[in-house]
Amino acid sequence: MPRFYCPQPLRPGATVDLPESVAHHLHVVRLQPGAALTLFDGSGGQYAATLADIGKKRASALVGAHEAVEAELPYAVTLAQGLPEGSKMDWIVEKAVELGVAAVQPLAAQRSVVRLSGERAEKRHAHWQGVIVAASEQCGRNRLAQLAPVADFHRWLAAEPGTAVRAAQPLVLLSPRATQSLAGWAQAQPAQALTLLVGPEGGFTREEEDAALAAGALSLSIGPRVLRTETAALAAMAMLAGIWGGM
Repeated sequence: MPRFYCPQPLRPGATVDLPESVAHHLHVVRLQPGAALTLFDGSGGQYAATLADIGKKRASALVGAHEAVEAELPYAVTLAQGLPEGSKMDWIVEKAVELGVAAVQPLAAQRSVVRLSGERAEKRHAHWQGVIVAASEQCGRNRLAQLAPVADFHRWLAAEPGTAVRAAQPLVLLSPRATQSLAGWAQAQPAQALTLLVGPEGGFTREEEDAALAAGALSLSIGPRVLRTETAALAAMAMLAGIWGGM
């Protein structure tokens, strides 16, 4: 059954206008009034719905019963990702959402090739938000991962934990230089919220790693092989899910 995010509060019995992008999709696949849909507004759970009316750029749906269905991990993972080049960030965000990440923090690191600011940063943020929505629709999540604006690595690291800038949770720095493994650490720990720090191509510099360690980060390895930036975070999340559950 088609699932769509509807960015407005939903309630049983209401007729809602669907986003233009959803209307266009429904028009392309030629769904007719009366077709069954599933809608979610990001606040939790989902709603059975019926397509009420459709045009080329507009559509409305009658909202039915609420279903208390969730697909979230039992612990919150924030991915603090050093900006990679090209479309790699799209891939990372999409797959991280599928694996259950609760929040994504893009970081401008010293080895980040891509530099985003001003209008360009806003456009990329909006694009990644769309990736999060599409991935959530596809994978069955009814809560959207939070997406923070691009932040400078050192400024973000210096922010007070527990503020809107940085969550108050342990920092795990993924580093090929680490002597302790993520798997070994996780097996000895209860499931818990954490932030995964992943560098861009080439990884974080020694200076950045030292700064993270000084801020209390725990340096952990995910194996004897050096993974690409678009692989590292996803491998770590899958590893945690295999040990702590949630897959």
